[in-house]
Amino acid sequence: MEKFTRLTAIAAPLLRINVDTDAIIPSREMKRVSKTGLAEGLFAGWRYQSPGSRAENPDFILNREPWRKAQILLSGINFGCGSSREHAVWALHEWGIRAILAPSFGSIFQGNCVRNGIVPVVIDNAVIEGLARKIEADPHGFRLTVDLENCRVSSSQGESWPFTIPDADREMLLEGLDSIAVTLKRDAAILAYRDRDRVRRPWIYLPARDK
Repeated sequence: MEKFTRLTAIAAPLLRINVDTDAIIPSREMKRVSKTGLAEGLFAGWRYQSPGSRAENPDFILNREPWRKAQILLSGINFGCGSSREHAVWALHEWGIRAILAPSFGSIFQGNCVRNGIVPVVIDNAVIEGLARKIEADPHGFRLTVDLENCRVSSSQGESWPFTIPDADREMLLEGLDSIAVTLKRDAAILAYRDRDRVRRPWIYLPARDK
């Protein structure tokens, strides 16, 4: 997994509430079991003019400049609610999104973000709405910075806001580790515990008898 420390990028305002995982990637677009090849289906119900079509909807934010190059997404409450499909996060990441700012997230989606290198930033809705207005006023010049080391979001106009994220999630993102890699960091302690336990309860470690 790619490490995340600090990102300065274009931010796309998608100020809709309860954006569920079926909106992020409709089930008809999930034709693969791998993490690749899903970006084309991202927000397919909104990006394209009709189901199955690839004719772009010119009004959708990610079809407009400069937001085609956005790496930060702003949205409303309960972003990523609905099903547990990890494809939604895979599609966002492949498209280029590395951080999402929202007042709240679907809990499973939030965990999937962390495990796939996207920073879910919980920040007040009033801040997000204010940022959206500034972005619309200066779409080509306005930038946001997500600083995970210091847990702050700042703007190219000099404002900044703190955010909180669980320590374990922050560690995974900063170091680019998935759940298995985090466990392997504690390999020495795990093996030491096994060796102590083998002395204390040797019968557990006896080889199984052949029947």
